[in-house]
Amino acid sequence: MKVFLDSVGCRLNQSEIERIGRDFRLAGCELVGDPAQADLAVINTCTVTRRADADSRQKTRQAARAGVDQIILTGCWATLEEQSALGLPKVIRVVKNDDKSRLVPDLLGQPPDLFNQEPLQREPLPGSRMRTRAFIKVQDGCNNRCAFCVTTLARGSALSLPAASVLDEVRAALRGGSQEIVLCGVHLGSWGKDLSRGSSLRDLIQLILEETDIPRLRLSSLEPWNLDANFFSLWQDPRLCSHLHLPLQSGSNATLRRMARKTSQDDFSKLIKAARAAIPDVAITTDIIVGFPGETKEEFEESLTFVEAMDFAGGHVFTYSEREGTPAASFDHAIPISVRRERSAVMRAAFARSAEHYRHAFIGKILPVLWESTTDLGEAGWQLSGLTGNYLRVKVSGVENRWNQISDVEIVRPVKGVLQGRVITNHSV
Repeated sequence: MKVFLDSVGCRLNQSEIERIGRDFRLAGCELVGDPAQADLAVINTCTVTRRADADSRQKTRQAARAGVDQIILTGCWATLEEQSALGLPKVIRVVKNDDKSRLVPDLLGQPPDLFNQEPLQREPLPGSRMRTRAFIKVQDGCNNRCAFCVTTLARGSALSLPAASVLDEVRAALRGGSQEIVLCGVHLGSWGKDLSRGSSLRDLIQLILEETDIPRLRLSSLEPWNLDANFFSLWQDPRLCSHLHLPLQSGSNATLRRMARKTSQDDFSKLIKAARAAIPDVAITTDIIVGFPGETKEEFEESLTFVEAMDFAGGHVFTYSEREGTPAASFDHAIPISVRRERSAVMRAAFARSAEHYRHAFIGKILPVLWESTTDLGEAGWQLSGLTGNYLRVKVSGVENRWNQISDVEIVRPVKGVLQGRVITNHSV
């Protein structure tokens, strides 16, 4: 059977679709990068915003139009909107998040034990999802109840994967040639809290660094609690990528309280200061929601001022979207859509300025870059695009294809949101 896999949304969703792909390979199926070639499509959906809902539906319709006769939907949108999902063309089944790990054995009628052995080498998915980085799920769910968040409804309480299982997945990815591992979770910083007493994300990171020869280890989003200044001492190991994504959601204390976020301006700024003191040139990025119910003009301006003061290396701005079943959906004082959009544009502009300022600081420096994509330009050579450890996009022109290699690159100039560079030497293979 030929199977096409796709995913909408976060890195956790990507890690799950990669794991599903591994299970299909174990069962003897062929993964294809074009839905027109597939007998079956599996799409991991997202519902974090209304746009994510729409993207999930669009991906499904695109697969159906391409000629796939059988489509299975899983993930957060399909879990919460099962009947709507089943009503889409060619959808034969919805697999809810709780059953996602058993999707392949249940579908094929094969014993689950077949899929619990030491994993195959973890290879990139074919087609547009082909990656040099492997996304490894280490944690799911969340015990926090932020007022705007629908994810806890779709994924439930926090659950950590055992360290031994994570280590097996990391080794499988390294056998498959991955140069960078990204640890993913809904609330990654809570890893280990539900395992043996005293287990923490710090322990998991140390284990991976000590037990493998991993070239690069990156962390996905970390909530700005469950962390302390000592956590950042881990970055003494240069294999740990110097990028932290710490979702703030608002720079106004009043808004943060209504959101039920477990942080404040003071706590967050202290955390940022500790990270920058411990990790040279660290890139700190964040998420901000604008237009949350009750966000006054003064609160928005306070949030904007705080964001500017933090001098982030970049960030995502989300225009608040009511999600049914969340506390915030019933809050009074909804902000008009037009005002939300105006605030979003202002906040995005602030992030664009701070990101450009961060990129400019690396002109003339030499940084290791992992090449994620390469384009053959013919006689002109190759166009290479990749990421530094601190998550800067770099492009160079070269005489050879260096896909999935790490090269030292001298940063020459910023151009349209990326950095142009010049390869110095091959860093590793």
